[in-house]
Amino acid sequence: MSDQQPTSPSKRPPRQSRTGLTSTGVKKAASKSDRSRARGFALQGLYQHLVGRNPADDIDTFTRDLLGFNKADAAHFDALLHGCIEHATELNALIEPHLDRPWLEISPIEHGVMWIGAYEFKFCPDVPWRVVLNECIELAKEFGGTDGHKYVNGVLNGLAPQLRSAEVQADRAKKA
Repeated sequence: MSDQQPTSPSKRPPRQSRTGLTSTGVKKAASKSDRSRARGFALQGLYQHLVGRNPADDIDTFTRDLLGFNKADAAHFDALLHGCIEHATELNALIEPHLDRPWLEISPIEHGVMWIGAYEFKFCPDVPWRVVLNECIELAKEFGGTDGHKYVNGVLNGLAPQLRSAEVQADRAKKA
């Protein structure tokens, strides 16, 4: 049967580079720190709380059974999940002056990311403000809408000088 066409080589997707980032610029799972993983799981839990009004203890139990949780910093996860829910009113009050729209128009993902950022700024002084900001931008890129990370960046950049004034001023003075 010489009339048959030769089969074309299989179409494979292009290989991703091994830089630790996906093609969309998000950190690959293997390159994430324990705390980064904890933030991701906390965000998923905060989403459940914001959308489904699920209680923190139920979310906690459910999340600990998820694949990969054993690689996360469980203590930081606890602090973020329970702390953000416990201090939700205070965190919303801190964030709200930096918003350009009502809370109802903010995606629950961006809302949760901003809670995490505000919580870490206020209650986790061991985490540098730049790390908080960068981690929140990464969360918004990974879980949020197309440009949600830009909005989160703007809001948290406005909030940082209020909650970490000495650290922000010292960091900016180094750059000048």
